[in-house]
Amino acid sequence: MMSGAKIWARTVVATAFVVVTVIEPVFAAPLAPLGAPMKLTASHTNRLSLEKSPYLLQHQHNPVDWQPWGEEAFARARQEKKPILLSIGYSTCHWCHVMERESFEDEVLAKFLNTHFVSIKVDREERPDVDKIYMTAAQAMGQQGGWPLNVFLTPDLKPFYAGTYFPPEPRYGHPSFLQLLQQLAQVWEHRRAEVEESANGIHQQLADMMIPRSTNQSALDPKLLRNAAAAFKSEYDKQNGGFGGSPKFPRPSQPAFLLQYGNQQKDNDAIKMVLHTCEAMANGGMNDQLGGGFARYSVDAKWLVPHFEKMLYDNAQLIHLYLDAGLINGATNHFDTARAILGYVLRDMTHSSGGFFSAEDADSEGKEGKFYCWTQSELASFLKKDELNVAVKYFGITAEGNFLDHSDPQPLPNQNVLSIVQPNLNDEERALLTSAKAKIFAQRTRRIRPHLDDKILASWNGLMLGAMARASAVLGNDDYLKAAEKNLRFIKKELWDKTRRTLYHRWRDGERDSVQLLDGYANYLAGVLELYQITLEPDHLQFAIDLAEAMMERFYDKEHGGFWQSAGGDPELILRIKEDYDGAEPSGNSVATLAILKLAAITDRADLQRAGEKSIQLFAERLERTPQAVPYLLSALAFAVEPPRRVVIASPTKAGTKSLLRAVHQTFQPHKVVLGTTGPVDPFAKTLKPREKRPTAYVCTGTVCQPPISEEAELKNLLR
Repeated sequence: MMSGAKIWARTVVATAFVVVTVIEPVFAAPLAPLGAPMKLTASHTNRLSLEKSPYLLQHQHNPVDWQPWGEEAFARARQEKKPILLSIGYSTCHWCHVMERESFEDEVLAKFLNTHFVSIKVDREERPDVDKIYMTAAQAMGQQGGWPLNVFLTPDLKPFYAGTYFPPEPRYGHPSFLQLLQQLAQVWEHRRAEVEESANGIHQQLADMMIPRSTNQSALDPKLLRNAAAAFKSEYDKQNGGFGGSPKFPRPSQPAFLLQYGNQQKDNDAIKMVLHTCEAMANGGMNDQLGGGFARYSVDAKWLVPHFEKMLYDNAQLIHLYLDAGLINGATNHFDTARAILGYVLRDMTHSSGGFFSAEDADSEGKEGKFYCWTQSELASFLKKDELNVAVKYFGITAEGNFLDHSDPQPLPNQNVLSIVQPNLNDEERALLTSAKAKIFAQRTRRIRPHLDDKILASWNGLMLGAMARASAVLGNDDYLKAAEKNLRFIKKELWDKTRRTLYHRWRDGERDSVQLLDGYANYLAGVLELYQITLEPDHLQFAIDLAEAMMERFYDKEHGGFWQSAGGDPELILRIKEDYDGAEPSGNSVATLAILKLAAITDRADLQRAGEKSIQLFAERLERTPQAVPYLLSALAFAVEPPRRVVIASPTKAGTKSLLRAVHQTFQPHKVVLGTTGPVDPFAKTLKPREKRPTAYVCTGTVCQPPISEEAELKNLLR
C-alpha cells in the first residue's frame, strides 16, 4: 500500500523480532477456554459520543471504553501503566464494520480490553498524520497494511505489535483476537522491559529511515521522466486496461502523468494505454452505471466487481482524468463519464452550504453492495419485456449473477453488478435502454442508501474544488463554476481563520477541529489555483498566495526542502514525517510542490520557484529508483524542467475573458498556467494590454510572447 515499506522492513524487522520472539512462544502455551462470545446486550455509551467524526460515533455504544486520540487517553495509560490499543479506520470501511460486529461489540472481549489496555480510536481521514506513522510501523513489522489497523503501543506511544483485521475465533493456525489480547497482556505484565526496549529500537529506526535526505544527484532531469514512463508502460494490462493485476485501484495520478508524457513526447503507445484504461474503467462495475461516480477499487483485474465504497478524493481526480482523455482525443464518452461523476457529487455529496462530503459506505443493511446490485428476476418485476431484454444485453445480466455475496448468515443470491458488456445498440435499443435505466435508478432510490460520511475535509474539498472549476470551462457548464465558488465561500467561512492565516482540516455538524495538516493546505491551494485560472478573479489569486505563504511557514523545511505532513511542536506525534507516496491520494509533498511552482509562474515569485525545485531535489533518489511511487511528483518534475507556457488574458470585459478562457481550457496543454493582468500577478503580465479594445491572449514563455491573439480557434491551435 505504501511504497518503500518493504525496504524499511528489511532493517526494522530485525528489531521487531524481539517482540515477535517474546510473543509467539506464549501462543504455544495452552489457551484458556473462552466459551461462546457474548454479544452486546446492555446499553453502553463511551467517550466517543462527544466526538464529531462519523467513524468514532459508530463506536460510541461499544462496550469497549474507547477514548479519542489525545492527552487525556495518553495520561491514563501512563498513570495506569497500561499498553494502548490504537485502532484506526474510517466510517465507510467494510472490514472495520466486520471487526466491530465480531469483536468490539463482544462483552467478554470488551471487559478484557477495559481491564488490561487503554483503547483509542482514530479516524484515519481526520488524522492521516497519525495513521501514516503507525501504518508504516505495521508494515515494517511485516504486515501487509490496510484497515482496520490495530497497533499496540507503550504508554509513550511507541509501537511494539501490529496487525489489521483479527478474527473472533482461531483460524489457520492463528489465535483469535481475544487470545491475542490475553497473550499481549501477559507479555506486558511479565516481560515489559524487553517490550519497551524493542519499541524504542523500532521507533529509532523508523525515525532514521522515514525522513528523506538530500543527495548530490540532480532531480531536474528529463531522463527521469522517460524512465518513469517506461516503468509505467511495462506494467500495463493489455487485455483489461490499467496497470498491474488485481485488485485494481484507479490511482488517477499515474495515468494522468502518462497521458501528459505521451502528449508531450508524441508517444502514441502511452496515450493509447491511458485511453484504453479510461474506457475499461468507465465500462466496468466500478463505475456506477446508474448514478455516476466510481467506487474505490475493483477486486478483480477486469474492473468488474468493485469494493463499493465511494470516496470524494477518487472522484475528484477521475474528473480531471476523464477531462484530459476527452481533450486528447475528442471522444464525447469521456466527457460524459466526467459529467456523470459531477452529477453524482452535486446530487449526493454536497452540503447545502457548499462543502463536499467525504464518502459513501460499501454496505447497506449490513451487506456489501446491496444498494447497487440486482437480480434478473427483480428487474423483470418492474421493467417491460423489451426494456428488460435490452438491459440484459447491455449490462450482461444473468440469472446466476456475477457478484458473490459473502455476508453471513444469509448471503444474497444471484446478484449482478451492472457493467457495460454490449455497448453497440441501435437507435431503438438505445431509447429502450434510456427508459430502463431511468426506471432502475428510480427503483434504487427506494432502497436504503449506504451510510454517508458527511464530514467535510479541507484536503478532499480542495481536490473537488479544482475539478469542479476546471470542468466548468472544459464542459462549458456554469453550474459547476457556481458549485466551486460556493465551496470556496464555505471553506473560507468555516475552516479558514483569516486573522491567523490558518486552515483547519475538518468541519462537521457546525463545528471545526483544531488540526492543521499539509494535505489540507496543499490540496486547497491547488484547487484555488484552478479556480483562479478559470475566473482570473484577483481575490482568488490573493487567497492562493495567503494559503501558500501559510503553508510555507508551517510545513516547509527550509534546510533540506520538502514539506512536513504536520505542523511542528505537536507532542502527540512520535515522528514528524515527509510523505513521499502518491497512492489513491497524491501526497501533500507532491501537491504542494506542483502548486507552488504554478503559483511562482503566475506571480513571478522566485522564492516559491526555489522551494519547489528544492523539494523535487529532496526526492531525487525516489524519483530515480521507484518512480511508480510518485506519479504526481513526476508531473511536478515535468512542470519544473522547462519554463511553462503562460497564457495571459487581457480583456476590457469579463464576457470576452470568459470566451478566451474556455478556448484555453478546452485544449489539452497541461504544461501551462493562465493569468490575467490585474491583481498580484507577475508585473510583466500587467504591461500586456488588449488589442483594439478586444479580448486578447498572449502566449508567453518567460517574457517572450507570441503575437497577440483574439480568435478562439487560433488560440487553440497555438496551444496545441
